[in-house]
Amino acid sequence: MTMIQPPPHTSSHPLDVIPLFRRWPCSPWRDVLYTGIWNSLVAIFLTAANMLFSGEGHGFLDFFGPTLVISNVVGYLIHAVLSGADWLLRGWPSRLVGLPRVLYFLTTVGLCVVMGIVIGTGLLKGVNPLRYLTGGADLAPLLPFALFTALIMVIVLVSGERRVASEILAARQREQIASAAQLLAEARLRALQAQIEPHFLYNTLANVVGLIDTNPAKARHMLERFIDYLRASLAASRADQATLGTELDLVAAYLDVLAVRMGARLSYRIEADGCREIGMAPMLLQPIVENAVSHGLEPKVEGGEIVIRASCRDGQLCIEVSDTGAGLGNAPPKPGGGVGLSNLRARLRSLHGAGAQVQLLENEPCGITVRLLLPLKDTPSSTIHAPS
Repeated sequence: MTMIQPPPHTSSHPLDVIPLFRRWPCSPWRDVLYTGIWNSLVAIFLTAANMLFSGEGHGFLDFFGPTLVISNVVGYLIHAVLSGADWLLRGWPSRLVGLPRVLYFLTTVGLCVVMGIVIGTGLLKGVNPLRYLTGGADLAPLLPFALFTALIMVIVLVSGERRVASEILAARQREQIASAAQLLAEARLRALQAQIEPHFLYNTLANVVGLIDTNPAKARHMLERFIDYLRASLAASRADQATLGTELDLVAAYLDVLAVRMGARLSYRIEADGCREIGMAPMLLQPIVENAVSHGLEPKVEGGEIVIRASCRDGQLCIEVSDTGAGLGNAPPKPGGGVGLSNLRARLRSLHGAGAQVQLLENEPCGITVRLLLPLKDTPSSTIHAPS
């Protein structure tokens, strides 16, 4: 007939057993409305049962009208008493557990049922309800029904609390799984970076040593840009947040170092005016650019060009890394040559869910474009703390 207030954060109404009614969040006004609906359903049930077992020839409305009045008096009386007691006692009833909680609701709901039937009957007959309250013989037949109703309410209470507790547990488990997936994606990224960076480090230092005698100016430039790359890479690996500008600076330093080694076989352009201050997770672009060089340009004798474009459109940050390299399927596999797109997709899924995309497009006449679409509405951290 009305809601029984379970402990905080596990509030439940009898109608919440029906999925349709769980679509609306719990609130005092919602529960008042739900109580009226519940009372009407109880009145319909009692009227149907009365007509089935009484054997009298009265119509449905003859039973339903009085039953609806009494059902609403009982239901809203339970609602008012339980809500008022919880407020007056500063939530003490809601904090009860175990047998004391069951006894409290059995007693409270049972008394409310008896009083509600007496008040409703008095209203229908135009008689002072105190007349019934002073007559023990009139109250005795109501006690079994009151006890039965109280037991039903306790069952609803327990089932509702178990359902809500189960939903909370499932939500926490989903959150832990998502956190674990993000941590795994980050761990894979760090492991792949650790694999890539020594290779890049050794090749760069070897090139610097080879240039010291023949072209010291070029060797100095290469070493300076390599230091810039290491400084930016170290800052990015320690940061939870980055901007598109810092990511582009890291990529530019990386490509400048490679341009010294590859010479005319590598050229690049960066076009990102007006959106360099947009936030994003760190170390997203460098693996894509590294793949473009390793799998696109290096396998081609003549090399090629890399163009990085960034723009904002339709609530998304669109970043494109295009190359004129060997293209899909034309370059031989290269162990340790870059971070796979599958790992990048897994990392973006852990950061943004379905809000981010990685698109792979073939260029004409050669090369590929990797398009990164990131939502502008949030800038999640690169890492997340493990759940306790």
